[in-house]
Amino acid sequence: MKLLIRNLARTITEPELQEVFEGYGVVQSCTVVIDKETGQSKGFGFIEMPKTGEAKAAMKSLNNSEIAGSIIRVKKAEMTESKNNGRADGAVK
Repeated sequence: MKLLIRNLARTITEPELQEVFEGYGVVQSCTVVIDKETGQSKGFGFIEMPKTGEAKAAMKSLNNSEIAGSIIRVKKAEMTESKNNGRADGAVK
């Protein structure tokens, strides 16, 4: 299950964020989104946990908790359609 973590402290690193979530189970991947121009965190990231039960436990326990001085928000990441409405050529119907 992929989780979206919002309101991250701009100083948190991927290893630090991963360590927090590993308290609830196996973390398959961890990404803190970085601004390409500034090289700094955009304040959100993603955690992927292979076991749904562990991901739900982490989401429930960590949502609205304080990490590195910020109250984080944790929810299931929603999958969105591609910007070109799923068409390979990018044309809109």
